[in-house]
Amino acid sequence: MRTRFRDNSLQLLLVLFIAGFFYAPAISSQHATQITAEHGMVTSSTQYASDIGVQIMKEGGNAIDAAVAVGYALAVTHPAAGNIGGGGFMVLHLDDGSKTAIDYREEAPGKATKTMYQDSAGNVITHLSRVGPKASGVPGVVAGLSYALEKYGTMSRKEVMQPAIDLARDGFIVSDRLAGSLNYHRDYLAKDPVAKKYYVKQDTFRAGDRLELPALANTLQLIAKKGPKAFYRGAIADDIVRTMENLDGLITHKDLENYKVKERQVVHGKYRGYDVYSMPPPSSGGIAVTSILGILEPYPIAKWGHNTAKTVHFKTEAERHVYADRNYFLGDPDYVDMPVDVLTSEIYYRYIRSLISYEATPSSEVDHLSWETVDSLRMYAEHEETTHYSVIDGRGNAVSVTTTLNGSYGAGYAIEGAGFLMNNEMDDFSAKPGVPNMYGLIGAEANSIAPGKRMLSSMSPTIVAKDGEPFLITGSPGGSTIITTTAQIIMNVIDHQMTLGEAVAAPRVHSQWLPDYIFMEAGAISPYDQILLEHAGHRLYVRSAIGEANSVYIAPKTKTRHSGADIQRRGGTTAGY
Repeated sequence: MRTRFRDNSLQLLLVLFIAGFFYAPAISSQHATQITAEHGMVTSSTQYASDIGVQIMKEGGNAIDAAVAVGYALAVTHPAAGNIGGGGFMVLHLDDGSKTAIDYREEAPGKATKTMYQDSAGNVITHLSRVGPKASGVPGVVAGLSYALEKYGTMSRKEVMQPAIDLARDGFIVSDRLAGSLNYHRDYLAKDPVAKKYYVKQDTFRAGDRLELPALANTLQLIAKKGPKAFYRGAIADDIVRTMENLDGLITHKDLENYKVKERQVVHGKYRGYDVYSMPPPSSGGIAVTSILGILEPYPIAKWGHNTAKTVHFKTEAERHVYADRNYFLGDPDYVDMPVDVLTSEIYYRYIRSLISYEATPSSEVDHLSWETVDSLRMYAEHEETTHYSVIDGRGNAVSVTTTLNGSYGAGYAIEGAGFLMNNEMDDFSAKPGVPNMYGLIGAEANSIAPGKRMLSSMSPTIVAKDGEPFLITGSPGGSTIITTTAQIIMNVIDHQMTLGEAVAAPRVHSQWLPDYIFMEAGAISPYDQILLEHAGHRLYVRSAIGEANSVYIAPKTKTRHSGADIQRRGGTTAGY
C-alpha cells in the first residue's frame, strides 16, 4: 500500500527538514517583465511585435487591429513559431461585452489518408508527420488574421501590415535569444536549400546581426495589397503548390481555395466567481482548462499553498482524468460527435472528484469515460512550438491569440519565392490510435486523419472576466503543457493572490495522464513536498522550462493594465501606453 503524503513519522520529518534546508526556488518574480499602462498593453514573444501593437493603438486602432499587426510582426521576427505558414486561434472580448472565438487552425490536405504515416505492417513512421511537406496542413493564419481585421478591426490591411513589411525588407536586429535559436536549429534548417537561404548563415548568427527577409517582405506586401486571395488563389498559392510538387508534398490549389475561417462560440467556465472564456474544439484547450479549474474549485488551494504537495497532488489527479477524456473524445467538431456539454458541466466535475483520493492513482488505472457514463451524466448535467500574445486597448476590447507552426521552425522547409516556413501540424493528428505524437499525447479515433479535417490542438487562448469586464488575458505555447500552464496562471492570480509578474514567473509543473509523471521545472516543488508526493505514489521528473505565458492583468478598481511577459523562459516582451 502506498504511503499517503500526510505521513507524520519522525523519520520522514527529519528527511524533509534536511531537504528543505537546501531548497531555493529556481525562478522568481524578478524574471518576468512587468510594466503598467493606462490605455493599451501588448505582451508577445518579441519587442518588435509588442511595440508595433502599441503603436497601432496609439494611431487609433483597436485591440483587434493591434493583434493582427502583432501577428504579422511575429511572422518576421519570431520565425520559430510566428508565422504565415501555420495556424492559430483567437479569443475576443469586445467592448460591447460579447465574446467570440476565431478558428484558423490548419486542415489536412485532400490527399491525406488515415494511415498515411504507417508502413505496410501498420507501424507509425514518426518522421513523416514531423519533417518535410507531407507533415504540413493547409495554413490558416493569413485567412484568420484577415477575417478578424475585416470583421472586428478598424484599420486597413496596409496600415496594420506595413510595420511588418518594413521589418522584413529593411531587416531587424537579431537578439541573443534568436541567434541562439537559429544556430541551435542550423542543421535542421540547412537540410532544405530554401530554408537555408533564408535562415542559415555561412558562419553563425550573433546578437546584433541584421536579418533581412526580402522574399517574405514581398509576400506580405502582396497580401496587404490583394488580401487573403493572394495567398489562397494567387501568386503565393502558386509558390506553395510548386514547392509541394517539387518536394512530393500534398497541398494543392484546391486545398488552398477551399480553406475557410470558422467563427465559433467560446467555451465558458466559472472559477471562484470569475468567468473563464476560452477556445472550443478543434482546440481541446478551453474544455480542458475549464474542466481542471472546475474540478479543483471546492478544494482550498489558497490555504494549501502554491506547488505544495496537496496542491500538486489534487491538480495532478484532476489532470489525469481530463487528459484521458480529452485524448479520447475531442477532435474537429465538423467530423466527430463530442460530449462537450458533459465535459464542461458541474456533474462531470463532481464525478471526477469522486474518483480522487489522497493517494496517487496510476495512470494505467485511469481510463476515459465510456459513452454509457457520458449518457448517464448527461441526464443530470447543468449545461453551461507555438507562440502566445495578449492585447487590450483603452476601449475594453481584449484579444488572446495562440498561433503555431507546431515544432520549432515547423517542418523544416520554406516556400521557394515566398520566404516563409511551413508547419508540421499533421503530427497533431492521431497517426494511429494509441501511438503518442511528439508531445507524448496519445490520440484516439476522434482525432484520426481525414481530408479537410482540423487536427486537435492544446492551444488555450483565454480571457478571464470579473463582473463582465476583462480581468486576465492569458495563454501559452508548449504543446501539451499549454493547458496546464494556462490553468496555473489563473490559479496563481486568483488563488495565490500573486501579482501578474509573480504568477508568470512562478515555477510550473505539468501532468497529462500519459506518460505517468509529474513534470516540473527546476525548483518548482520543494524537496520537502517532492518526498511527500513520492510517498503518495507519484513519479517526478525535472524538465526544461514550461510554456511562455505572455499575459495581461487589468486591475478591477483602477482599470490599469499590468503586463506579465515570460522573459525568463523564452524572452517574452511587453509594451504599453
